[in-house]
Amino acid sequence: MEFNLKKILKALLFSTSEWLSIKDIQAVITRYHEENDKAQEQNEDSESGEQGVIDEIIAQVPTLLTATQIREAIDAMSGEFEENREVYKILQGPNGFKLSISPDYADWVRLLRNDPRPQRLTQAALETLAIIAYRQPVTRAEIEAIRGVSADSAIARLSDKELIQITGRADLPGRPLQYGTTSAFLEFIGITSIEELPASDVLSPNQISEWIRRASNPKEIKNEDVGLASEKDGAEIANLDAPSTNKNAELHQENREISE
Repeated sequence: MEFNLKKILKALLFSTSEWLSIKDIQAVITRYHEENDKAQEQNEDSESGEQGVIDEIIAQVPTLLTATQIREAIDAMSGEFEENREVYKILQGPNGFKLSISPDYADWVRLLRNDPRPQRLTQAALETLAIIAYRQPVTRAEIEAIRGVSADSAIARLSDKELIQITGRADLPGRPLQYGTTSAFLEFIGITSIEELPASDVLSPNQISEWIRRASNPKEIKNEDVGLASEKDGAEIANLDAPSTNKNAELHQENREISE
């Protein structure tokens, strides 16, 4: 049998409902060679043709699989599943890889199990989750400063779904609680670490910090903020206009006197 990494990975993924880590896969390869080394020691005197075939098969299996090789094989399988519109897909999370039913067929499995229809997150909950993901650790007050409304219900719902958790207390008056995302959140969106979050023009950490700063320190809107001349510039323009206006008045008076 020819060594085929993708088929072996598929077999391993099908064999368990748990997350399969890169270390788990590497351990399988190590055990494979350990078992065959022991078998060869026990059959050193054997020179049969069958043993020769076994040796050839063993020689095809690398003694070490790198994390890059495993990830590349997983990515290739994921692409094939998607291209062929398979009923399952590979999830990637902080704990490794797992096979899951494709969302297109999830309802059929739910009906077989007689499970209730899952409730989707509300828009308010999604916005709150995005803020926490990009700004964590973040306090309730900071979330509310960005959204402009109470975050109590959204935080409670996200906590119930174990997508967020309390990570500590802020070094601020009252020591408010700080929130961050969980490993379940990473699995929820299909990434392995928070660093893999896509860049966002709407919810980048720098912009969120700026929004919080502005909301916490409101200032009076000045003319220059909206593209108008400042009060100082306006006063200087008025002073420049004043002599011109007076001169026009004097000329108008002289013309009246001449005409009379």
